[in-house]
Amino acid sequence: MFDKKAARLRRAKKTRAHIRFLGVHRLTVNRTSKHIYAQIISPNGGEVIAQASTLDSSLRSGATGNADSATSVGQMIAERAKAAGITKVAFDRSGFKYHGRVKALAEAARENGLEF
Repeated sequence: MFDKKAARLRRAKKTRAHIRFLGVHRLTVNRTSKHIYAQIISPNGGEVIAQASTLDSSLRSGATGNADSATSVGQMIAERAKAAGITKVAFDRSGFKYHGRVKALAEAARENGLEF
């Protein structure tokens, strides 16, 4: 039987290994049907430098499961990364397709100063 989550995590494993080899900060995205989350994780994987999600009080009032809210999360994570002194990251989409909300978040982060 096909397990959708296991297949997604299997796809993500190779990307994470490559990012670990590069030794750079990692912008990780997780999406559910209702929310989207983004974190910037240190190269050793042990520390979260910045985070943003649709659970933040400023974004929670409207719809949280659409591309517009993902764009807002992308802008917020870019601002928080710049405040922490990070401009260059590797994009870890966690096995999700680069489409829809994941793409909107990535493009908004790029437009606001993050380099992938």
